[in-house]
Amino acid sequence: MTVFNNPHLLGFDHFERILDRAAKASAEGYPPYNIEQTGENDIRITLAVAGFTMDDLSVAIEDNQLVIRGKQVDDGAQRVFIHRGIAARQFQRSFVLAEGIDVIGATIDNGLLHVDLHREVPEPEIKTIQIKKAGAQSQTIEMDHDS
Repeated sequence: MTVFNNPHLLGFDHFERILDRAAKASAEGYPPYNIEQTGENDIRITLAVAGFTMDDLSVAIEDNQLVIRGKQVDDGAQRVFIHRGIAARQFQRSFVLAEGIDVIGATIDNGLLHVDLHREVPEPEIKTIQIKKAGAQSQTIEMDHDS
């Protein structure tokens, strides 16, 4: 039994599916990444993308997920590697975005791709629910005046 099966958490069953999907996506370790808090409501995701150019990378939002893809285009040069330790394989890395998270921008610098996110914190909404008495009907009492 998972925490989302608790009867007090109504409508949260889709979170369990999202967490399962995120856990499977994070099993792949390439490319390595960092997630850091850069401000009170700001986050930066940094991926190590050495060897990839801006044209080789794409950043998109798909179905509440930040999806970062990399695919190097073969430049046609016939290179002979004695040792190839720099990964050149394509990748896709996904991050589930919580409600209210916006992608501000993406920059590449010295082989690192930075994706900046901002979380808009809404003002708390307070709604008062009127309580009504169940089965309240107007009743009329008839009195007999003949006595």
